[in-house]
Amino acid sequence: MSTAGVSSRESSSPGAGHFQQRLGLFDSTMLVAGAMIGSGIFIVSAEIARDLGSAGWLLAVWVVTGIMTIAGALSYAELAAMMPHAGGQYVYLREAYSPFWGFLYGWTLFLVIQTGTIAAVGVSFAKFLGVLVPSLGTNNVLLPIAYRWPWMTESAVFNISAGQCVAVVVIGFLSWLNCLGVREGKWTQNTFTVAKTLALIAIILLGFAVAFADPRAIEMNMADVWGGAIRTERFYQVSEKVQKFFSVGPALVVLMVAGGSMVGSLFSADAWNNVTFTAGEVKNPRRNLPLSLAVGTGMVILLYILANVSYLVSLPVQGSAHTSTAFERGINHAQDDRVATAVMERVSPILGLDQISPNFGPAFMAVAIMVSTFGCANGLILAGARLYYAMARDGLFFQSVGRLNARGVPAIGLVLQGIWAALLTFSGTYNQLLDYVIFACSSSMMTARASM
Repeated sequence: MSTAGVSSRESSSPGAGHFQQRLGLFDSTMLVAGAMIGSGIFIVSAEIARDLGSAGWLLAVWVVTGIMTIAGALSYAELAAMMPHAGGQYVYLREAYSPFWGFLYGWTLFLVIQTGTIAAVGVSFAKFLGVLVPSLGTNNVLLPIAYRWPWMTESAVFNISAGQCVAVVVIGFLSWLNCLGVREGKWTQNTFTVAKTLALIAIILLGFAVAFADPRAIEMNMADVWGGAIRTERFYQVSEKVQKFFSVGPALVVLMVAGGSMVGSLFSADAWNNVTFTAGEVKNPRRNLPLSLAVGTGMVILLYILANVSYLVSLPVQGSAHTSTAFERGINHAQDDRVATAVMERVSPILGLDQISPNFGPAFMAVAIMVSTFGCANGLILAGARLYYAMARDGLFFQSVGRLNARGVPAIGLVLQGIWAALLTFSGTYNQLLDYVIFACSSSMMTARASM
């Protein structure tokens, strides 16, 4: 693989400008961790628990997700050391295969992956803001619009909610902030990444505090570590569909269900590759990019696994949806899938936090997740425009995106990305946006890894 012409392409074109190398190892690591940690780790374990119904399989899904993530990051670390240039994965695909594959990936990133993730994270921010201020949440519909396409038998309703408008404001603000320069973007990223990492560590410690005071959840989850997977509704659904075509054992069906349930965990551990888009602004990129990928992904995966252990020692995997307490609902029926909030509801009376406020747990977690998603959105917005810049320098994107503003950032790319991401916030729910992104992202990452 030849890389001799990569850097020359970035600087030889008229008006290319120069990126400011302001990102050190700590900044790059915070960008990796900050882009990964959003709202997923606080909520997706509920859906995994509903699908798999056992502590063993819940942890197994997260462990396999961690192995896949770290393996991918180490592969990218080698590519980043070989080609430390703005654009990251786009550059790898362009050099390994041809500009055509780089073109396909770059436009998919712009149309679905990056902007779809930004939109999903913005909607998630608004969803948890709604816990504190219901009028600003995603459940407050501001404008219902009835429509009917020629092929539809009945009219449908397209709803614009207050939460979607909040997501648009967040995307717009962070896009503007990053237009001011990479220094402003990195300070925001570092501040919010440190804050949400501390919040996640606090959740882990509080979960273990619950287990020390009340070990009932441990006893219940250890009573049947793996067997619950063959008694879930999803197991029966998948088994019924598969058995129509060929006979399979329950173990294979469970593996199928586990594979499907990894959509949420993979999304929660995604976006670590964004740091490679900013290679042109990283100091000593041949050293710092690989290190930040290894340290950042390793740290986040460790926290994710510990967080799920914390959930398992404080809440039973299987509970009932028709009960009132967090313990009785369990992980699989945590209210609105907010597993971390359920842990806080359990720990509040034990530590006397409910004396401060009866809703201390939900309010604390709402703020923690808002901080987490705000920092995640900033990292995604900061990084994405650098890839469009690299494409524009090659004539594969709008020419104006290939210019830097007076502060050394691709401002036009940031604006275009923000506009499209804002439009995507109205295209569906958080889960629908998540499905679009994971399908497109997984395909492109496997292609990039194959370039090794």
